[in-house]
Amino acid sequence: MVALIPAHNEESSIGATVEALLAQTRVPDRIIVIADNCSDETAAIAVSFRHPSLLVTRTVNNRDKKCGGLNAAWRQFAMDSDIVICLDADTILPSNAIEDWVREFADNPDLAGSSSKFTMRGTDILVRLQRAEFAKWTDSSLRRGWTSVLAGTACAIRNSVLHEVVRTHRRYGPWLHASQVEDFELTYRIRELGYYCQVSPTVRAYTDAMRSVKALWGQRMKWQVGTVEDLLRFGLNRRTWIDWRQQAAGLLAAAVRFGWIFFTLLYAALGILHFAPIWFLVPILFIANDIKQSLRIPHRDRWDIILAALLLPQEAFAWMRAGWFVAAWIEVLKSKITGKRKDRWTLQYAAEGSA
Repeated sequence: MVALIPAHNEESSIGATVEALLAQTRVPDRIIVIADNCSDETAAIAVSFRHPSLLVTRTVNNRDKKCGGLNAAWRQFAMDSDIVICLDADTILPSNAIEDWVREFADNPDLAGSSSKFTMRGTDILVRLQRAEFAKWTDSSLRRGWTSVLAGTACAIRNSVLHEVVRTHRRYGPWLHASQVEDFELTYRIRELGYYCQVSPTVRAYTDAMRSVKALWGQRMKWQVGTVEDLLRFGLNRRTWIDWRQQAAGLLAAAVRFGWIFFTLLYAALGILHFAPIWFLVPILFIANDIKQSLRIPHRDRWDIILAALLLPQEAFAWMRAGWFVAAWIEVLKSKITGKRKDRWTLQYAAEGSA
């Protein structure tokens, strides 16, 4: 078993990530830290652990960012592995993670990949909103029993399936840089071969959240633009229907919100806007649902519940979500017409201040 950790200027977090891997009840046979175009002390910090299973490699002339680093490390260090662990350099795995993943693959030969239940760390309002969002995503995936995304944050993949993807699509490596959501694209290709992927019922991962609206916007525009591009390429089929449904729901939610503003202003301008007590019903229902969802947040405290009850923070986050749904669709359709495509990898790095 090999763990691959792509790291671009992650000196503040790589130490904790490696330390958590070395503290596993089942330590990976090899841990590869991929110092990808780093200009900080990421590599030096990783090397300082001096563990026999740990190796630090530096990319050379890598223009394909995370995908390029992963593919090069996979070809050099993981070709003969049975399981490949993909782990972001700001993510901490609890000590049971690797052992539980190994057991999942042993128990089910049809399982190709298992994603973690990732939880954002921090107490800021923006972090809490992201944590609530992904708690909902985790619950939905666990109820379904499968997932369309093996989150690159922390996941385990059967290596024989990665080899099959490479052979079938004649790739240099499993991860495709042409996709701006490489984990979604790879998961689709795995499922296309007849395998299934899941969110692990027992493996949780703790990762950093976006700490500013600018960084969050950059991350979500990359995810949303990439997802739309891939869905347009894959088309509507039994493997993508749920993702198309999520896109439709997101665009409908945006239309409802923008429509509410438009008609409210229109009725006010025409002098026919009148208050009615029933207007309170919808916000009350929203608050009740948000509170119910907040009770499912891992490691919640009273502030998570209070935040849900206040409505306004959740509603502000919903407006941001509506914004990147609409903006991403406009960007993708515009790129189809003009032939010009933005590099969302670079833009996200810049938004996070790590370019």
